[in-house]
Amino acid sequence: MMRRLLVALLLWLGFGPAAAASLAIVDAEIAAHPDQTGVYILDTGEEALLARAWLADHAERSIEVQYFIWSSDNVGILASEALLRAAERGVKVRVIVDDLLIDAPDKSLLALAKHPNVDIRIYNPRHQVGTPLHKRLLNIVTDFRGVNQRMHDKTFIVDGKVAITGGRNMADEYFDYDQAYTFRDRDVLLLGEAVGAMRANFDAFWANPLAVPVEALYDGWGLMQKNVNIDAAAVEAVYRDLHAYAARPENFAPAVRAAVAATPTSFERLAREMTWGRVEFIHDVPGKNGRRWLLDGGGNSSAALARLVAGAKESIVIQSPYLVMSDNAKVLFKAAVARGVKVRILTNSLASTDNLQAFSGYRSQRKALLKMGLDIREYRPDPANRAALLSRANPPPQPPVFALHAKSMVVDGKIAFIGTFNFDPRSENLNTEVGAVVHHPGFAQRLQARMEADMRPENSWHAADEPDRYVPLTKRGQVRLWQLLPLKPLL
Repeated sequence: MMRRLLVALLLWLGFGPAAAASLAIVDAEIAAHPDQTGVYILDTGEEALLARAWLADHAERSIEVQYFIWSSDNVGILASEALLRAAERGVKVRVIVDDLLIDAPDKSLLALAKHPNVDIRIYNPRHQVGTPLHKRLLNIVTDFRGVNQRMHDKTFIVDGKVAITGGRNMADEYFDYDQAYTFRDRDVLLLGEAVGAMRANFDAFWANPLAVPVEALYDGWGLMQKNVNIDAAAVEAVYRDLHAYAARPENFAPAVRAAVAATPTSFERLAREMTWGRVEFIHDVPGKNGRRWLLDGGGNSSAALARLVAGAKESIVIQSPYLVMSDNAKVLFKAAVARGVKVRILTNSLASTDNLQAFSGYRSQRKALLKMGLDIREYRPDPANRAALLSRANPPPQPPVFALHAKSMVVDGKIAFIGTFNFDPRSENLNTEVGAVVHHPGFAQRLQARMEADMRPENSWHAADEPDRYVPLTKRGQVRLWQLLPLKPLL
């Protein structure tokens, strides 16, 4: 069914013999759902990767991309090459990447930014791009909040008509292609009304002084900035290397393209399977809030999700890889339980987590959260549904450790959220976040069914059953040491 979706998107964007007819169908669908948005869950890494491959390969006018992490691993390199190919056929490509965890050689990054159809900006560049180590250390000392305020947004927008948002960054482990450790993650594909709001948010970040052009970060002299230059011949060499990498079968791009090419064509079926309704795109403003010295302050995204929790009457189901409740969040959930709302939360176990610091914050309050009446499950590193979720295009020789990275919530079986927000103080107060709030009972119930499947005993442990015992003493000792440090506002 995902392949039917992807080919429909291809035809919608104007390619193939049925392009005109498909565009007419799209127009008819949009006209039939005024002021509404079509939504579809991308629940596996393989379908999320194929969706992005289709969209990058068949964009006609523009691609806007916003990510927290962009790695120079297999997926990261192939994604860069796909955007370069789009630019080479005339598509205008704009990219914003957060500075903290970007992983790209200086000259490669600068070469991509020098393409006439590619513009790259780095959000809040205090750590990596153009920043020598001594300046990074100085930034930490002189502006601790500033260096911790990151752009956690993840959006992919094509031609202003179709977009993807959710938990996935641009790296192997978010698309089930890491051979040792991979994430159970989730995105949502959007058509129609909400895409305009996503693009407007992208434009706001693009215009903000915190988003700095790559060229400006390398064009300087002295101790406080790297000076990086690259001539035209070296630029062309970078492009050739990217294309050659993507063409090699061992890098699995040909397999992905073959899977996309094998997609049958059926837009009418897609139209029936898409869910149309009212969708709010929630987001923070660049900089998150007006705080300059303290680590609190909240934001638009945390306020929007708090309103959903406060309005719950029967049930709240949450998936969050990290669960560290602020004092405000505790008050909110205590009130929900007191009025009879059943709250169920799935987060990572110590055996599955990729972030011991965040787990230490959860571990310090786990007993108190259970005493509040929350039903908390912890994801196993070897869930029974791992095989069904893993990619078939690049199967590992041994099953990798699986960890939760999906950020989702369903309220009263009627309202669904899929986005980037972790239930922790960092998402609440420091990182900018985005997500889609879908007001549609059918969609919410389908999402809840998938979340509840992850909570089954074969996939998760109950937090009250002390699942820490399944990890070695050394790892338990490490997390206890992290618990001794006053890190909660940063988790």
